[in-house]
Amino acid sequence: MNVSFTKKQEEYISNQIESGDFQNASEVVRDALRLHEVYRHRVIQDLKTEIEKGWDNKSSSRSVKDIIKAKKQTNDSNV
Repeated sequence: MNVSFTKKQEEYISNQIESGDFQNASEVVRDALRLHEVYRHRVIQDLKTEIEKGWDNKSSSRSVKDIIKAKKQTNDSNV
């Protein structure tokens, strides 16, 4: 498998290795993929939960833009 990274990503990987948190680039990438999997699973579960709420409740007066904005603000405050 061949993977290409941007200069910024390469610098990030190098910094992680230099910090001593990881021994090599493969460990950094594996950790990133693990975190991506956890994050993606959480996003999908959150979406399923919200869809269920939508089916079970009355229509919302909020627009799609309002809902997206609120979700982004929630995610930004959790980071």
